[in-house]
Amino acid sequence: MSEVNSSEPVGGWARLVTARPRLALLAALVITVLAVFAGSGVADRMGSGGWEAPDAESTYATAVLEREFPGSQPNLLLLLDSGTASVDDPAVAAEAERLTERLSAEPGISGVGSYWRTKSPALRSEDGHEAVVAARIEGDEKAAGEILDRTAPALRGTHGPVEVSVGGPLAVRHEMQSTIQEDLLRAELIALPVTLVLLIMVFGSAIAALLPLGVGIIAILGTNAVLRGITEFTDVSVFAQNLTTALGLGLAIDYALFIVRRFREELAAGADARTAVGTTLRTAGRTVLFSALTVAVSLAAMLVFPQYFLRSFAYAGIAVVLLAAAAALVVLPAALLLLGPRVDALDLRRLLRRRGTASAVAETGTQSRGWGRFAALVMRRAPVFAVLTTVGLVLLGLPFLGVKFGTADDRQLPAAAESRVVQEHIRESFPGTPGGGLDVLAEGSASPAQYADYRKRIAALPGVRRVEGPVAGKGVAYFDVQLAGESVGQGAQDLVRAIRAEAAPFDTSVTGTAAVLIDSKDAIADRLPWALAIIVGVTLLLVFLLTGSVLIPLQAVALNALSLTAMFGAVVWVFQDGHLSGFLSFTSTGDIETTLPVLMFCVAFGLSMDYGVFLLSRIKEEYDRTGDHDHAVAFGLRHTGGLITAAAVILAVVMVAIGTSRVTNTKMLGLGIALAVLMDAMVVRSLLVPAVMKLTGRLTWWAPGPLRALHRRFGLSEGEPALRGDEGAGPTDEEAGRERDRITAGA
Repeated sequence: MSEVNSSEPVGGWARLVTARPRLALLAALVITVLAVFAGSGVADRMGSGGWEAPDAESTYATAVLEREFPGSQPNLLLLLDSGTASVDDPAVAAEAERLTERLSAEPGISGVGSYWRTKSPALRSEDGHEAVVAARIEGDEKAAGEILDRTAPALRGTHGPVEVSVGGPLAVRHEMQSTIQEDLLRAELIALPVTLVLLIMVFGSAIAALLPLGVGIIAILGTNAVLRGITEFTDVSVFAQNLTTALGLGLAIDYALFIVRRFREELAAGADARTAVGTTLRTAGRTVLFSALTVAVSLAAMLVFPQYFLRSFAYAGIAVVLLAAAAALVVLPAALLLLGPRVDALDLRRLLRRRGTASAVAETGTQSRGWGRFAALVMRRAPVFAVLTTVGLVLLGLPFLGVKFGTADDRQLPAAAESRVVQEHIRESFPGTPGGGLDVLAEGSASPAQYADYRKRIAALPGVRRVEGPVAGKGVAYFDVQLAGESVGQGAQDLVRAIRAEAAPFDTSVTGTAAVLIDSKDAIADRLPWALAIIVGVTLLLVFLLTGSVLIPLQAVALNALSLTAMFGAVVWVFQDGHLSGFLSFTSTGDIETTLPVLMFCVAFGLSMDYGVFLLSRIKEEYDRTGDHDHAVAFGLRHTGGLITAAAVILAVVMVAIGTSRVTNTKMLGLGIALAVLMDAMVVRSLLVPAVMKLTGRLTWWAPGPLRALHRRFGLSEGEPALRGDEGAGPTDEEAGRERDRITAGA
């Protein structure tokens, strides 16, 4: 790298950032402290649901039933175990009645019913030793959770001849929320020290290693404050906090690694600190900005979906990406300017290697030469590496062809969780499905004969155990449909469709777990093309603005998608089919929660583009400087291969820490994205990208005249503008034609 004159203007942005570095750091400190207070208690305001489509038929029916018939939608179940006695024993019945009365007297609880009052067979276990008290806790998730916290301690435990356990959908969600909060704290305690050690191994300097962590902490705390504000206006899922921690650390480390690495290179080339910061911002800073935009776009695509579970990840993701980029482009340069050469202070690696005083720059050069030799090997055998890598990734993704979509239930929780134990007892020991069947809402006037005829036709459908009702109100009624099989199995879903297709002399709406699942799948399928169009379209545009090429954006999208095959294949093979379930401590339900693949695609695609932008920007910079395509590809891999691999390993560590969660969906999210990140960095960026770019040759950089002109006017790239006329935007049309002929001829 050529020496930079210390008197060279550093540009408006660099001048703005570095004009008052101490003031910038002080402002960042004040804002971060304020964010700590603003974001405190954010987890308590978050929800643990959000998988339902708000405008779906099932959502509408649930809302009407909750309003008109609270007892039809119980979200609290008390499981009373009478031991060896029968639940019909007078002493047991008397104690059950006392508990039922006590529950009915609690403020905010309605629709209280029990086996002893209704004698419904669905509320009594088949062996006669367990029975259920059901109730509805009113209010939103936060209010209902507070009522549950107030009443549950006094209800659970031994009461005379019965042992009481607390379950139901509300208890499951509440326990899931508290479990996630505990697991997230543990993940942070695991990830932070391990990340620091890895950063010290990468940088050598303890001072340099602390800088990315500082950027990450700013991003995480700032995002918590943003989410706290968003909860004032809309629902936010507690799961989004996992993404905040993972991306906050991961992207902050990515961006800081890239900027600090470039700053140290400039210092090693002879620049003073101010000039080195200016050059770093003009080059690596632009790359960080492009990377942040591509990741933010991938995450923003989740805003098109109606489920607040997915939208929550968009809120958290966009905030953390932009805050990480802002800290990396404002706070970090100010710190580097003040540190100058002291950024290499406290080289702790010397304590481990016990040898000489070899500098970090010299070690970096050795690593770069190793990546250079590797790049040369890949490009010499480009067809072999391209074919074998592609075939391998496709094979790893084949299990996803057998994916089955379902909905999250109590089996997401650890086996010993109280609410899960209650639900499992009900699922396995009771003849009906309390709280897990189907409800058919009937609106409009109807005669008793019409109700009876409709009930008879519903009862005759395949998969129906029995139909209870109608329970009638003023102009509205509902039927309780008990299922013969699983509440969310294929049979239950077919039954929902059959009921919805059944003619009736009144308006009907079906709700229940299977109905919610169908509506959720339909909502995702309806919006998925729009989300993909946003991701692909904006990614193509941003990569074109970065490179000026037509082919590179297409390659980037295709190779990024290919890098995700291993993740999706592993998700099905492990979490759906149950392989490694014992080792990873989870229970396979035989399906994948419907929204998870969408979430994982958006997050992993964005992170893959993050690494792709780092590599492509360095290749483009060198190609602009030399016009030598093969040299530029090798140069880019040589100078970013180690950086991308280190960043991917560190991000994978953070995601694996998230993956230690006891909640299955969080475990799937963490481990799946960790695998995707490693496959992208170590396989796609290291093998497939250089191989494909070698095969396409200088045709890689081709663009038609109008697009070349557009790029010259609006495009940005790492490095200074090309000095070779149009060559920086790719070969001419004549050169592109010769290149196509060469590829066709197999040269």
